[in-house]
Amino acid sequence: MHRNLWNARAFERLLAGASHCRSSEQAWLHLEAAHVVGQMRWKPHLAVHCHMLVRACRERNVAEVLGQAFRLGLVPLGHLFQRLPRGNTGRSHVSAFQTMVVRPELLMLIDRMGAP
Repeated sequence: MHRNLWNARAFERLLAGASHCRSSEQAWLHLEAAHVVGQMRWKPHLAVHCHMLVRACRERNVAEVLGQAFRLGLVPLGHLFQRLPRGNTGRSHVSAFQTMVVRPELLMLIDRMGAP
């Protein structure tokens, strides 16, 4: 069972934080956490995949670019048919249909970003 992770403050901070991270790894952690937080809401879900696509383009990561383009096409369908895999990180190296247990480091980052 997954707790409701929606937190507007955490979502905005995670997206903003991703662009300020010094390492690519940290930026992707912020984006994955933002995906976990926002994936059950249409606009945040679409926004985080757009951010992921931009990051993948900047890094010239062809596999991630293709994966994000595919996921951008799936977002409307997932919301229309209410088939969203909770906890999924949104990255191209995991199935777009796989429900996942949220990794502890993502939960810690989400909690930290959502704190006042």
